[in-house]
Amino acid sequence: MRREFQRVTDSFALLDEPRRPWLDATALKAKFLARSAEVHPDRVHSAPEAERAAAQERYTALNAAFNTLREPKDRLQHLLELESGAKPGNIQSTPAELTDLFFEVGRLCRDVDFFLLEKGRANSPLLKVKMFQRAMDWTNQINALQQRLNAKRGELESQVQAMNETWATAPLEPEARRAALPLPRLEQLYRTFSFLSRWTAQLQERVVQLAF
Repeated sequence: MRREFQRVTDSFALLDEPRRPWLDATALKAKFLARSAEVHPDRVHSAPEAERAAAQERYTALNAAFNTLREPKDRLQHLLELESGAKPGNIQSTPAELTDLFFEVGRLCRDVDFFLLEKGRANSPLLKVKMFQRAMDWTNQINALQQRLNAKRGELESQVQAMNETWATAPLEPEARRAALPLPRLEQLYRTFSFLSRWTAQLQERVVQLAF
């Protein structure tokens, strides 16, 4: 179910970017750095309080817009909100194309969690040395799975980039635009990116725990 929401700030407009599913990350960062330097509060540190507050507000808005657009998951969610007038519904089931990765991530996280419990009970120097080597082995397995997640992410980004042409040629009139845009497919891609981001964070959390 979708939840209606009040009008949101257009992050694309704030950074003078066209509404597109895919953006060049390097160019986006360069534009953000240039724009933020122009409105940085330090430039008006001796100005009246109202002017300083306005500069801070502009700077904060630019930062928020950049953080929204730089990550595919957040950018696609924002684009869906702007184009459809509603937030995507809650993510429920894993996309079919990620089923194998879903089970692999879950299994590896469970196995690492069991190892971490065992590692926490080790109290002799010899056991701690052995645990250190095993921790390195688990870290290598996580890194290998992370590479597969990154490869899948790269495939999805290529699909997103291919959608730019559709956005570039879509009519401006809202109803005709919504009819012309592949919003259901965009939402599927958003959900897939969301799962990949979640799993990446879960695996990275285990890497950090294994390092201690």
